[in-house]
Amino acid sequence: MLFSEDITFLMVPGLREHVPEHWQTHLQTELPRAACVEPLKENKLSCAARVEALNDTLAAIEGPVIIVAHSAGVMITVHWAQRYQRPIHGALLAAPADVEEPMPAGYPTLEQLSSRGWAPIPIAPLPFPSILAASRNDPLARFEKARQMAVAWGSRLVDLGEVGHLNPAAGFGPWPGAKPLLQQLI
Repeated sequence: MLFSEDITFLMVPGLREHVPEHWQTHLQTELPRAACVEPLKENKLSCAARVEALNDTLAAIEGPVIIVAHSAGVMITVHWAQRYQRPIHGALLAAPADVEEPMPAGYPTLEQLSSRGWAPIPIAPLPFPSILAASRNDPLARFEKARQMAVAWGSRLVDLGEVGHLNPAAGFGPWPGAKPLLQQLI
């Protein structure tokens, strides 16, 4: 599968940030031109700080960009799209985290997320083409909620079946299904 050398694929990780075994990390090394939003050193749970980090990373990229977001990275991307106008070629929004419902142990509480700007989830259509890839048994978002997000954002919904949260804990290092979805956005 060939990808255009003029498109930059920008990885927007979730709250766990850069994880060596994660599919985004594997994908970044396989694409001809890819970058990743750098981890925050301060205010790690601040949605606004993460949106600014995404915006700063985008400002340093010339040419067309396809965003590749996972989990809370999807929320960062959607919040960013409400505030900034830079043209984006497309976005793959994988396993969005529902920041309006309680998450499993080990994740931030609803109060922590709300007080740091994650909720409510923006519901305006995205100003760029997007594919929302969702799991039927994701512990961080019910499939029906992911469907509602896709409709609100104008994203094409892709049903991944039962793949958990599409992360190393769910058995995903590489995710071969990402490249065909990215090809659809080119």
